[in-house]
Amino acid sequence: MNDITLDFGATAQKQTEGETPVVLLALDLGRYDMDRSLAELTALAEANGMRAVAEVVQKRAVPEAATMLGEGKVAEARLVCANTGAAAAIFDGELTGSQLRNLSAALQVEVLDRTMLILEIFRARATTNEGKLQTELATLRYQLPRLQGLGESLSRQGGGGAGGGGARRGTGETKLELDRRHLHHRIEHLEGKLQELEKRRGETRRARRKNNVPVVALVGYTNVGKSSLLNALCGEQIFEADMLFATLDPTARKLTLPSGLQVILVDTVGFVSRLPHHLVEAFKSTLEEAAYADVIVKVADAADPEAAEQLAVTDEVLAQLDCADIPQLVVYNKCDAANLTPFAPGMLLTSAKTGRGLPELLARLDEVLAHRVRGIEVLLPYDKLALADLLRSRGSVAAEEYRDDGVYYRATVKIDDLHRFAPYFVQS
Repeated sequence: MNDITLDFGATAQKQTEGETPVVLLALDLGRYDMDRSLAELTALAEANGMRAVAEVVQKRAVPEAATMLGEGKVAEARLVCANTGAAAAIFDGELTGSQLRNLSAALQVEVLDRTMLILEIFRARATTNEGKLQTELATLRYQLPRLQGLGESLSRQGGGGAGGGGARRGTGETKLELDRRHLHHRIEHLEGKLQELEKRRGETRRARRKNNVPVVALVGYTNVGKSSLLNALCGEQIFEADMLFATLDPTARKLTLPSGLQVILVDTVGFVSRLPHHLVEAFKSTLEEAAYADVIVKVADAADPEAAEQLAVTDEVLAQLDCADIPQLVVYNKCDAANLTPFAPGMLLTSAKTGRGLPELLARLDEVLAHRVRGIEVLLPYDKLALADLLRSRGSVAAEEYRDDGVYYRATVKIDDLHRFAPYFVQS
């Protein structure tokens, strides 16, 4: 049997000349800010090479079971799709398989829902093997209960005739049953491979703990400048762009704080509002870089009027990862923008573009991690200079002076290494 092709974003690939025109559909049940949600859906579409040309929104107390939208609004949406030349329609929410099929038939264009769009962006952006596996697993889990709506050929496969008498075997499994069985097998296979990768990540974390290297995780809404911030602090090394989900795979870089303490700075996948639970579950191993961090830096966009709401979304996801006991800093990035949103006094403001606020951020990280290091003055005898390598590799040296009876160092060391230098402390 052929593998099932997962191509939710086919329309985005059909038109290589430019962005694919799409119509946005939404049902306003009064549960959240519809204008903000549609603005985010527009940005998600742009991140997938699509351009929103129209919006069709209906206010209802309860959704229509077959199509979510009422019959009249579906007819209106069909006219809008036809008049705008839209190649697809995107529904701002999750649809069942039958709803996808019914809407597509009614509108005469391909229909995607919000989750399908996010999955397609994830599929296109994942670069590491784990990111690709996680994306495929999330897609399969999403697709499994929707096979009947997404499938094109679900007729029964008849058993072949045998013998001249026309005897026939049973009608056989349906295409739907075969597809489900195939997906179950593939999901089990992917889960096994991801468990192996998670085991390796656990070994990496244990190595970090053994070396006592603190981890600082950058978390926050997608497109708030986390990757730009990491590049500004550690040097240009990772991809950054002004679009949603520019970064999917976690990226770790070494950073030396002003005290000399070396830390690992980790950039994580961004969040969006109403991120489906199974997506959070699929990427939990990636997001757990935050759960295992010593400090979490929550990044918001200083120029976005929805910054407070975005931080609330970040807090919701962190709560799912049990990060409440981890020290957290809030940083408003992009403070070089013309129109800044109101923020609390004493809030950390940074600009990855101009460098503003970066020294203050590093100083605050030093404060939070101060219990991990200690400043010392030592005089190492010449036959003990091997300890000087430890000073440089696991700490920092501020001053060095050669004397008759050894080498004097003023340095910063980790608390765990303090006992190694105790016999050589300089008495002040």
